[in-house]
Amino acid sequence: MDVESRMDLFLRPPTNEILTVDRLREYLETGIPLRHYIGFEISGFMHLGTGLVPIHKVVDLQMAGVETIIFLGDYHSWINRKLGGDLDTIKKVAGGYYVDVFSRMIRSLGGDPGKTRFVLASEFYDEYGLKYFENFLKVSMSTTLSRVRRSISILGRKMGESVNFGQLVYVPMQVADIFSLGVNVAHGGIDQRKAHVIAIELGDKFGYKPIALHHNLVLGVGLTQEDAVKIREARESGDKDRFVDTVLNIKMSKSIPETAIFLHDSQEDIRRKVRKAYCPPDDVIVNPVFSMLENVVYPYIIRRGLEFKIVNLKTGSESSYSSIDEVREEYLRGGIHPLDLKNAVSEYLWMMIKPVSEYLREGPGRKYIEELESLGITR
Repeated sequence: MDVESRMDLFLRPPTNEILTVDRLREYLETGIPLRHYIGFEISGFMHLGTGLVPIHKVVDLQMAGVETIIFLGDYHSWINRKLGGDLDTIKKVAGGYYVDVFSRMIRSLGGDPGKTRFVLASEFYDEYGLKYFENFLKVSMSTTLSRVRRSISILGRKMGESVNFGQLVYVPMQVADIFSLGVNVAHGGIDQRKAHVIAIELGDKFGYKPIALHHNLVLGVGLTQEDAVKIREARESGDKDRFVDTVLNIKMSKSIPETAIFLHDSQEDIRRKVRKAYCPPDDVIVNPVFSMLENVVYPYIIRRGLEFKIVNLKTGSESSYSSIDEVREEYLRGGIHPLDLKNAVSEYLWMMIKPVSEYLREGPGRKYIEELESLGITR
């Protein structure tokens, strides 16, 4: 595969940005082997924003010849008090539900789970030993406390919220993870940007500068018109951090089940949730349905060589679109009704999720649902 084809796989949706594109091109042109990682907290049921959007990029990077790693942050989840702050439970859920569902989602999206390495943080630290602690100290000594606090949004917390000291070490741990794993493609949602920038700035201390790849966050289907105004204002301000922090408050979240589409949702669940979503006819930027089209549906369509098809409920006619730009233009000129867009997006979501959903609801994977429900985790 040539350099331009590999660049396209890095840059296409749901990618938001790459820091930096020039360094990526240099690495590709000089043939430097690329090792990627994306880290996940173990925090309950997976939805589109955790189990599907980032996996699109994992599959893209597999296709681009990149070594891919999914890093399961059990200690990170423990620090952030996930699953009741019980480390044994976190490890069990990570090694069972998370590995199994991620593997199945990779396969459903056209990738090969055998080409992605799953690494449990605690096992990696045990294996890597004192060298990891040295890297952690090197990062900590090169980063100010105020810088760490400004990066606290990766914990899902705002600057003004109270955190314990353990949560403050989360950021240098994450940066140390990157260099200890030998990663030169650090991947995450745009909420990971601040920590990844620290890693890039400290690159000289570790002998190389990693690339940071950030994907978009999917807007929650519970977004309101008031929320939309806040996002537009933050976007128009030109302040990237303000925009990211605003979106973080309104992204798809498992803590509010009706705002999230879970990987175990039924077809009817998906249709119901998408139908209730805010979907203004004159806006494709602050629009949860278009957010799902662009970041969830469209990557699947282009990978499969499909067209996006919409049925007009009023006339029964079907229209096909070869690019998302065509859909965007047609929607903004009033040629696509919001309800027709919702119905089409729902069908494609189900097409992707169906194998995993049926496995979790009706197959052997049901045990994972029961396990998490027994812990008081809601859908």
